[in-house]
Amino acid sequence: MVSLDVFQIGLYSIQNFDQVYPEMSSNSDRVDIAHRALRQAIIEQALKAGTKLPEDEIGRHFSMSRTLVRVVLAKLQAQGLVDTYHKRTATVAQPSLAEARDAFAVRRALEREMMKAVIKRWSPAVEKSLIDHVREEEVAHATGDVRLSTRLAGEFHLKLAELSGNALLERYLGELVSRCSLILAMYSRPHSSECAISEHSGLINALKNGDLEIAKQLMDEHLSSVENRALVEDDSAAEPDLGSILARFTSRHSS
Repeated sequence: MVSLDVFQIGLYSIQNFDQVYPEMSSNSDRVDIAHRALRQAIIEQALKAGTKLPEDEIGRHFSMSRTLVRVVLAKLQAQGLVDTYHKRTATVAQPSLAEARDAFAVRRALEREMMKAVIKRWSPAVEKSLIDHVREEEVAHATGDVRLSTRLAGEFHLKLAELSGNALLERYLGELVSRCSLILAMYSRPHSSECAISEHSGLINALKNGDLEIAKQLMDEHLSSVENRALVEDDSAAEPDLGSILARFTSRHSS
């Protein structure tokens, strides 16, 4: 596991980068691009659980120092996506099934509270934001893009958290949704994304009607169905080439 000092400095640098390193503020874009590219590659399972993430290779790809690479890895570790170790190469996290169940249990409790917060702040703008997101899910489903569908399904919950108006709730749910997305990438059996789209639409209707109990019930059922799809998959595939994967995902975030 990463040392406490490196972990704390890494998180502080992410949150206060321009203030702490004003002469290096241009590097904050590199940190952000590297973080988003790696996060997406992990969630979309291009980088599978256990894949090594060498600091020198990541640094070369994003033209950043190893110190900045460690900032990126610390942020990914805080989101439950990466395991870092003292004097050992970081790897994509490998949560156990027991850890997966714990993550979903905490997530269900937080998402119930989120339903309450979103109903209080409901407005035509909130409704439009959620409906627009579901339309993106429908397009991904129609084109058969499974990885994009999976990512958008998780991001629906991030959108809800953002609309709750509670920054702390948004932060914690953001970390849990990232962790659960990795868990699903590792363990989930194949399924139709049409189910998630239908369930998300049902949640929007309950929120629009101001029916908190129905909204909580639908969210519990939705998360339970997602969790119940978990199934250990074959991990015998060859280890992917980190450089080629980073090139593919960086292009999506550097424009």
